[in-house]
Amino acid sequence: MGGTPLAWATGGGHEEVVKMLLGRDDVDPDKPDWSGHTPLGEAARGGYEEIVKLLLGRKDVDPNGPGQSSRTPLSWAAFNGHEGTVKLLLGHDDINPDKQDSHDRTSFWWAAFSGHQGVVKLLLGRNDVDPDKPDRSGRTPLLEATARGYQGLVKLMLGRNDVDPDKPDWSGHTPLGEAARGGYEEIVKLLLGRKDVDPNGQDRYGRTPLLWAAYYGREGIVKLLLGHDDINPDKPDRHDRTPLWWAAFSGREGPVKLLLGRNDVNPNKPDRIGRIPLWETAMRGHEGIVKLFLRRDDVNANKPGRSGSTPLWEAAREGNEEIVKLFLKRGDVNPNKPGDNDDRTPLWWAARNGHEGAVKLLLERGDLNPDKPDRFGRTPLWGAAKEGHKGVVKLLLGRNDVNPDKPDWASHTPLWGAAREGHKEIVGLLLRRNDVNSDKPDHHHRTPLWWAARRGHVETVKLFLRRDDVNADKPGRSGSTPLWEAAREGNEEIVKLFLKRGDVNPNKPGDNNDRTPLWWAARNGHEGAVKLLLERGDLNPDKPDLFGRTPLLEAATKGHEPVVKLLLGRDDVTPDKSDRFGRTPLLEAAAKGREQVVKLLLERNDLNPDKPDRFGRTPLLEAASKGREPVVKLLLGRDDVTPNKPDKEGQRPLTSAAHNGHEGVVRLLLEREEVGPNKANMDHKTSRVLPEIPTQEL
Repeated sequence: MGGTPLAWATGGGHEEVVKMLLGRDDVDPDKPDWSGHTPLGEAARGGYEEIVKLLLGRKDVDPNGPGQSSRTPLSWAAFNGHEGTVKLLLGHDDINPDKQDSHDRTSFWWAAFSGHQGVVKLLLGRNDVDPDKPDRSGRTPLLEATARGYQGLVKLMLGRNDVDPDKPDWSGHTPLGEAARGGYEEIVKLLLGRKDVDPNGQDRYGRTPLLWAAYYGREGIVKLLLGHDDINPDKPDRHDRTPLWWAAFSGREGPVKLLLGRNDVNPNKPDRIGRIPLWETAMRGHEGIVKLFLRRDDVNANKPGRSGSTPLWEAAREGNEEIVKLFLKRGDVNPNKPGDNDDRTPLWWAARNGHEGAVKLLLERGDLNPDKPDRFGRTPLWGAAKEGHKGVVKLLLGRNDVNPDKPDWASHTPLWGAAREGHKEIVGLLLRRNDVNSDKPDHHHRTPLWWAARRGHVETVKLFLRRDDVNADKPGRSGSTPLWEAAREGNEEIVKLFLKRGDVNPNKPGDNNDRTPLWWAARNGHEGAVKLLLERGDLNPDKPDLFGRTPLLEAATKGHEPVVKLLLGRDDVTPDKSDRFGRTPLLEAAAKGREQVVKLLLERNDLNPDKPDRFGRTPLLEAASKGREPVVKLLLGRDDVTPNKPDKEGQRPLTSAAHNGHEGVVRLLLEREEVGPNKANMDHKTSRVLPEIPTQEL
């Protein structure tokens, strides 16, 4: 972008075009584009030697002219390995071969970075090139070459007296550390042969070359480093993690063997949070490495981390069966030792996570407590039942020392957890036991059946309802029964199951507002549940709640047309019944703009379409005030609706619609002769804001 024809021609290597353009007096041969690229820079980057010669022959071309990121033509040629171009540029009298770019990187730095040995040799032949000059991050050419495994370049640079073989960058990375991390054995040998290289040099995180080699599993390099007389094989990083710790962490069996073969390596050395190498490798499932540690007499196999978890605890939680087996064979491992602040044992976690094999192994230990609860009172069986691990539940129920009905601190039993989550097969296993109370409530008085019904687990509900010792109508502390919960959620199959029973009261309110199962099913628009409930002969379909709101009123308010139809089809439902504020189904439907519901209600002869609420507001006034034009049309089509009827404060449909800017409603009202456009309210204003009615949060 912004390049001259000459720049484009040089960048493309079009020598004849370049010659033609350079023959003109009106062509600037050194003009950069918006990125700072000059024609010489483009030619050097592409390695077009003849074009470079042409441009270098001009006195008006700067051989050091910066390009993008202030990079010189020599820098680009060196980076791309164009040896011939580098020679041409270095032969120019005005060349600065050591000029740095905006990142302080020289041409030599870029040649070393890219591994171009021929270019490196050319530049090293100059007295005005510093081969040890670092970039802005402190990274020297040698450091870059070792990090990339350029063995030949490393040899060249190490042969010079003006190159520091141990110079770190700003992060503390040394050439030896980079070579060890990258797995470049020959380079490591070269560096270890130097007396001025520290084999224990640490980076900013305290990591040594040996640590990096151990972490990445560079077994050959680990051997080389361990063979050095000055090596410290147990030097930790700033988190107190040693090379052995990191090798165990990453599952590098070879380096672990080598390190464990040393007398000066502590196999029990913990990191800053108390985790020893064995803990880490057990948690990550490195079976071979665990075996290596457990063969040693000086390894503490039961040593916990700071949180309290032991290697066995971690292996059991993760379900690493072979590792669990290795620990359980030892007499110095406590299988009951809790591993966290919640007092959860290895068995607790294995059961909760469904690791059947690990559970089997743990249960074979004679000194294990299979019923030990955590600090919330939850046993291994409790966790397995709630999470739905059938195989584990079977194993635990096969024990005589496991209480299958043991509750936690909130009175939640294993059956409660299985029922709540809908684990039908586990519920069946528990219900077959004589020592399990199938109707035991929790601390909110909610039974397992209540929870199964609430969460819609049809098959689980069936299991409970087959039993004679289950109270199908037992309410929770708030008063809601299983039927009430199922109806509110619209679980038709479950509602049907309860309504078939004679011991379930369909009219029983389930909350402090006296709302019945039908009330909630109607309010939430659960047509199927409403149908089922209405089939019960002992149901009161018109029972209001504490605020006088009936199922019909709620369904009308919410606009549930099918439910409204069902309720209006009953002789024992009063379509005009008002709540304690005088709000009728028609008034609420009109206010909310429920056109289809309004139509259904207006078809009734036993309904007063002009009935006001306690504040004198009629359905028409409400609809007009809120701009419900279709509803206003319906109401104005009736002879028994007064179009200009004021409320108790004198507000009229027309003034209210005008105030709120409902143009269509105003037009409809003005079509009526009895509506006077100049008729004022009682306060002599032609429009006024309607005050809000108090409404009850549902």
